[in-house]
Amino acid sequence: MQPDLTIPTLLPAAPEILLAVGAMVALMIGVFRNDKNSSITAGLSMALLIAAGILVWLVPADGAALFGGSFVLDPFARLMKTLVAIGSAVAILLSVDYMRYGHLTRFEYPVLMVLATCGMFVMVSANDLIALYLGLELQSLSLYVIAAIQRDSVRSTEAGLKYFVLGALSSGMLLYGASLIYGFTGTVSFTGIAGSVAATGASVGLIFGLVFVLAGLAFKISAVPFHMWTPDVYEGAPTPVTAFFSAAPKVAAMALMVRVVIEGFPALTGEWKQIIVFLSIASMALGAFAAIGQRNIKRLMAYSSIANMGYALVGLAAGSEAGVRGVIIYMAIYIVMSLGTFAFILAMRRGDTTVETIDDLAGLSRNNGFAAFMLAMLFFSLAGIPPLAGFFAKFYVFLAAIEAELYALAVIGVLTSVVGAYYYLRIVKIMYFDEPVARFEPMGGELKAVLGVSGFAMLIYCLYPAPLVAIAGTAARSLF
Repeated sequence: MQPDLTIPTLLPAAPEILLAVGAMVALMIGVFRNDKNSSITAGLSMALLIAAGILVWLVPADGAALFGGSFVLDPFARLMKTLVAIGSAVAILLSVDYMRYGHLTRFEYPVLMVLATCGMFVMVSANDLIALYLGLELQSLSLYVIAAIQRDSVRSTEAGLKYFVLGALSSGMLLYGASLIYGFTGTVSFTGIAGSVAATGASVGLIFGLVFVLAGLAFKISAVPFHMWTPDVYEGAPTPVTAFFSAAPKVAAMALMVRVVIEGFPALTGEWKQIIVFLSIASMALGAFAAIGQRNIKRLMAYSSIANMGYALVGLAAGSEAGVRGVIIYMAIYIVMSLGTFAFILAMRRGDTTVETIDDLAGLSRNNGFAAFMLAMLFFSLAGIPPLAGFFAKFYVFLAAIEAELYALAVIGVLTSVVGAYYYLRIVKIMYFDEPVARFEPMGGELKAVLGVSGFAMLIYCLYPAPLVAIAGTAARSLF
């Protein structure tokens, strides 16, 4: 019997439909109007993302399943889709200044970001291996093109090529793992897989399949040892693209990983915990130590991203409701810290030349006190220094690990946080105590607004953390 695909039954997928149709409309407008400065398509794309983020909360039926159970809408999906939409919309906003100076004048850029976001929405709601792969590839194919969007730049082209080659490898690994899981369980549904494993137990082939699937997903969040693309792509891609990569795709991939292991393999918690613990420790350690010697701020943020994904995985390794709640809180705070930091990196410009070295920040406090203070708050938060929001993000994931008796993992997380604090504090020292160098160009209004809101949010979170904790708790409960 075919499912009844009437308009009321498709309402839970309305945000995805809006993004897909809207992207096609924006593409046609860009083509026929010859929108060389991207302003029309950028504005329309931002409106689509904001509308989709709002629509996620307006459509009814929590827990609704569409397309034979392949697509679900639950509190977890609603919250993570909202974070993805915010990350994508702010990334387009950050691009406005870059477009204004003629560095990024292709109307395809915001359209591809909308298509990538549509793929991320599908990833977050995926409830079987087919939907997982469809969402992942829609996101990935868009991101490959975005990374190489500046065709006249050797660095951008190289970044896109590296990302594509390594991304294709990770997709192959994920598909191979999915085929093994299907072969040993006879189903692609997460619910069906969980039932099959509970009834018959785990076979060696099924565990191998799980390992390959997690390896493919680890690439998307740039967890060690699948991180090798991250520093080169972060440095080579245009800075607004790097800002986008650091935010929304990480949230979507982490949400997908959480759903796969919690809903698909609850009977194999002991097995996948070992994989997650290894990914977490390796990512925290490499991200902390490899960033110390970096002089390019975008490469430093790449290693910072790797370390931060390791900290988020600490919560997932706990395998509990408190752990998933910690992951959600961590990703929500991380996306704000990351976008705020990149808002300033985009403003590092002298004349028509963008600069990216950390030494260019020397004496910033005397040239631009507001930007220096807000950036310092973001770096203190990334370092996990109380009472800023980044401290609470780490507190919740480490607490969940301790409750799950993963004491060694929590201790390693704290120690790597101390190591990581060195390179964040070094930047603050350079901004406040080194001799000033030439001023940057005045910040655009969009960049100043994002930097200010992000830094202020890190400061005041400790005064009123309850709303985020409550909504994250509700989202986590929906998976158990």
